[in-house]
Amino acid sequence: MTAMKPATRLYSEDDLSEGSDILLSKPQAHLLKTVLRLDPGAAVLLFNGRDGEWLAVIEELDKKRGRLRLERQTRAQTTDPDIWLAFAPIKSARIDWLAEKASELGAMRLLPVKTRRTVVDRVNCERLQANAREAAEQCERLSLPQVEAPCSLAELLTQWPAERPLLLADEGGSGAPLPAALKSISPPLGLLVGPEGGFTPEEREMLLQSPAVTPVSLGPRILRAETAALAFLAVVQALVGDGAQPPRQ
Repeated sequence: MTAMKPATRLYSEDDLSEGSDILLSKPQAHLLKTVLRLDPGAAVLLFNGRDGEWLAVIEELDKKRGRLRLERQTRAQTTDPDIWLAFAPIKSARIDWLAEKASELGAMRLLPVKTRRTVVDRVNCERLQANAREAAEQCERLSLPQVEAPCSLAELLTQWPAERPLLLADEGGSGAPLPAALKSISPPLGLLVGPEGGFTPEEREMLLQSPAVTPVSLGPRILRAETAALAFLAVVQALVGDGAQPPRQ
């Protein structure tokens, strides 16, 4: 009879190799001991974004600390499509949800961008990174998306890598339908979604003048900011990302 795969996955910053001991953080020990009620001898999975996924056994565990012993690699490290998602910050519950779902959909980097119509003054990047990490643990991805510090729209365009196309979700109607645009564009690439109320005319002009930017249409409806971001990412993944690749065996 085949043993069931352990459901619990944890992200670790440590290097992972056979026989290594991994010390748990206090929150991880609390999760395993108090929330999941696991005991020494139970199995969990670890990943760090570099060394694949590893089966580990709990050697020691209490509410504040724990130690795991790595037994064997269960999946080799893979390379995910390099897709960045830039977005204007939105209210806290919705931006938390956006970070979680963007992680599940495979975004490699999350970039909050301040615009003239951004309604949020402060972005808790530490909390967003925690949401992204927890989502990565749950959805079985082998990489961890990185949350960047907020920047202005002008800074984003100035610092944007020349070799990385930036697709703009353009409510102004100047862009080709997204599937048509993706016939000539593939990762690495970036996606940019504006704030509630859209970009100002001056911002839109600045975007359209940037050589990195390609405006695209997400369809005839006006979408909420978080809906547009996730729909944008999902379609790109489906057509040119890992959704277009054969399923994992």
